Amino acid sequence: MNRRTWFVAAAAAGAAGIGTALWHSRLSEPSAEAQMIWGLKFEKPSGGELVLAHFLGKPLLLNFWATWCPPCVTEMPLLDQFQQQEQARGWQVVGLAIDNASAVREFLLKQPVGFAIGLAGTEGVALSRALGNAGGALPFSVVFDRQGKAVRTKLGRVHEKELADWAAAMG
Repeated sequence: MNRRTWFVAAAAAGAAGIGTALWHSRLSEPSAEAQMIWGLKFEKPSGGELVLAHFLGKPLLLNFWATWCPPCVTEMPLLDQFQQQEQARGWQVVGLAIDNASAVREFLLKQPVGFAIGLAGTEGVALSRALGNAGGALPFSVVFDRQGKAVRTKLGRVHEKELADWAAAMG
């Protein structure tokens, strides 16, 4: 093959990859895994139990994070701000920590947040994969609508504009 053929093939592969990523960021049908999330419970860092079913009926931003993940730590204040700004419109934020309990407790003492945190541990990686995070990388966010359907996913740090767009789309 000549150079031009290689270039065209590479461009087509890149376009296919971008198309696939965009398709995955907008889920059209809830998967069985996305529906099973509403039956899950997690220990809270402060004690007690975080029951995801309690978040049904309102828009939910579910964020998978870890204390050792720099982009996760960077986005925590933004997620906290989003929770405060959009709470009156029904939005909820839940962080599921893919980390050990003591590290999460220590982190939250230094950088407290006003949204719910659950301790998912390493099992949380499998859950994030079931929700569309094929590589299990962090941070990973899933937006659920009022009916509990997963409608958006985001791999990587969220940005203020994305959060505003998600809130506007949900009304």
